[in-house]
Amino acid sequence: MCHPLMLTHVDVEVKVEPRGVRITASAATTAQTGVEMEALTAASVAALTVYDMTKALDKGIEIQDVYLVEKTGGKSGDYRR
Repeated sequence: MCHPLMLTHVDVEVKVEPRGVRITASAATTAQTGVEMEALTAASVAALTVYDMTKALDKGIEIQDVYLVEKTGGKSGDYRR
């Protein structure tokens, strides 16, 4: 999705909530690198898709708060928000 990595798992979950849509994406690989950029790319593309499908309802809709929740592996080690 972002880098040419052999991904072993990718998942995108979309949940409709009272104030919008929550998108959660995850990615995994057996390589010795983190794949947070792949997960962030998946979430961002999903958000753009939701935007494209709903822009006719409200021109003022926004994509907000794209951030990393958790990662394991890679040179920088583990991270949890």
